[in-house]
Amino acid sequence: MSLSKIKHIVLVLSGKGGVGKSSVTTQLALSLSLVGHSVGVLDVDLTGPSIPRMFGIEDAKVKQAPGGWLPITVHEGDASAGIGSLRVMSLGFLLPRRGDAVVWRGPKKTAMVRQFLSDVFWDELDYLLIDTPPGTSDEHISLAETLLLNTTEQQRAGAVVVTTPQAVATADVRKELNFCTQTGIRVLGVVENMSGFVCPNCSECTNVFSSGGGEVMANDFNVRFLGRVPIDPQFLVLIETGRRSRYPQGTTVNGQDISTPADAPTEDQESRDPALLVHKYKECSLAPIFGSITADVVAAVQAAA
Repeated sequence: MSLSKIKHIVLVLSGKGGVGKSSVTTQLALSLSLVGHSVGVLDVDLTGPSIPRMFGIEDAKVKQAPGGWLPITVHEGDASAGIGSLRVMSLGFLLPRRGDAVVWRGPKKTAMVRQFLSDVFWDELDYLLIDTPPGTSDEHISLAETLLLNTTEQQRAGAVVVTTPQAVATADVRKELNFCTQTGIRVLGVVENMSGFVCPNCSECTNVFSSGGGEVMANDFNVRFLGRVPIDPQFLVLIETGRRSRYPQGTTVNGQDISTPADAPTEDQESRDPALLVHKYKECSLAPIFGSITADVVAAVQAAA
């Protein structure tokens, strides 16, 4: 079983589409890597695999090994810099073209999920993050059953549940929390994503989708509230173009000044910047926020071990 050398498996779940599960998964993976953990990301959102795009590796080709696949390496670990390795596997790597639709019935999806869990050679990992599709469908049931049968209780760390603040979103995500209860999946906490919009000109955060719905839901279910994550256009620029985040003078996040230095490289220079995504991410306003969320996730995992 390819999961045997993985210490902790964390599902990223939501009962609703479009709440940013892949974004949360990506930033959790980068944040875990930044504190030295070796990380794998398994994308089982079969009809909308976006993880390859999030990491800027859409053109990568999966290599086959006897009995399975080798995941794509985003970056190797660097002990001297305290950076852990990061590897990714997604159906997106197996499609002939990016825009190809996956038109599969439930049994084929279930078989694909089980194959991903058994036939990807991760080797040793501290954390495997599994990015899931929305809802409580065949893929989720297959995941829960397969993990229950083929992993230890210590490996099954639990789930991070993602929502947006609006009542229409939390109503659907509550069903996901009920699904976790019924299937015995431990909930590590709730992330309220898109909780505000960071203006790229003044860095003021405006609650365009209201705020607080995720925290209320977490309290109702007596689970940990991990934090609020605003929309930052600079993170999208980083993902889409590879350019570092830029912020006006006086921008602070969690008491830390993240203003862009006056002598920062120009955009033309940045286009030739060979730095890894994990290093560029440290300059994004969301990095300190996810640093705190990640610390709470790790603490929850260790407390449950």
